[in-house]
Amino acid sequence: MPPPLVNPRLIGYSRVSTEDQANDAQLDELHAAGCAEIHQEHGSGASRARPVLARLLREIKPGEVLVVVRLDRLARSVSHLLEVIETLEARKAHFRSLRDPIDTATPQGIFSLQVLGAVAQLERSLISERTRAGIKAAKARGKKPGNPGMRERRPEAIRKIALAREKVYMDDLIAGADRWMPTVRRMRPQHPWGDIVRVLGSGGQPWTVARLRRAVGKLVSQHMADPTLLRPAPRKNPEDRLMTLIAGIAMTDPSLSLRDIGVQLERMRERTPRGGLTWSASSVKKQLDRARKAGLALPSSLQDAV
Repeated sequence: MPPPLVNPRLIGYSRVSTEDQANDAQLDELHAAGCAEIHQEHGSGASRARPVLARLLREIKPGEVLVVVRLDRLARSVSHLLEVIETLEARKAHFRSLRDPIDTATPQGIFSLQVLGAVAQLERSLISERTRAGIKAAKARGKKPGNPGMRERRPEAIRKIALAREKVYMDDLIAGADRWMPTVRRMRPQHPWGDIVRVLGSGGQPWTVARLRRAVGKLVSQHMADPTLLRPAPRKNPEDRLMTLIAGIAMTDPSLSLRDIGVQLERMRERTPRGGLTWSASSVKKQLDRARKAGLALPSSLQDAV
């Protein structure tokens, strides 16, 4: 974890299980602790879909502290808690629970976290050991492990398993959609799926064309995305395709400089109009000039730059 700031900015997170429950008690404690802003979420503690928490973990800044009233407001399990804290660590941020001895900006808090990690490892080992012992005992009594309905290919069992898997898939999809859907919305259907996959991949999001199309299709089927996103991309000549691809990168992340866009194109192995693999700022600028003249809505910062 990074060294704590003298007066770190505190970001509160509160959660209740249903819309009928009130967040007031949590909000009062978080305000009293000095939280500059508080993010509220309604959802079961066992649910994997936490869109508010997912967005908060992506947007928290280095040195800031994520604060909760109790650990159970944040995580489903010890392993989930450790996963959240690892994410914060990668963002160079801290974590604090007001009613538990965990504050990752202090040595005592780090120690408590290490103890939790050891407990989580022991829990996983015990579960694995119990599972193996149960399977062995069942086999000794002539029983086969697994779901009898699935072994016998019963339609109702297959349908139940399929629905459960689909729910988990949709929960995960919705929880993470704000990481990749803005890029899809900006680039589809003007760009082919392969270009969008490469843009997302250059930002550390490992999609394939098949997986991305399926994900967008699922959101469209749930009326959570515009059906026009699934339309075929128009054919473009190579120069127009390159121009709109670069404009799409610029619109996806307005904070990028001309050189940043060039580096991203190099990671994507995108060739320059002359066939090279090294992009200069002036080459990117030329393509953005063309995009602006074509009427594409570039970020204002980039329009100033070009």
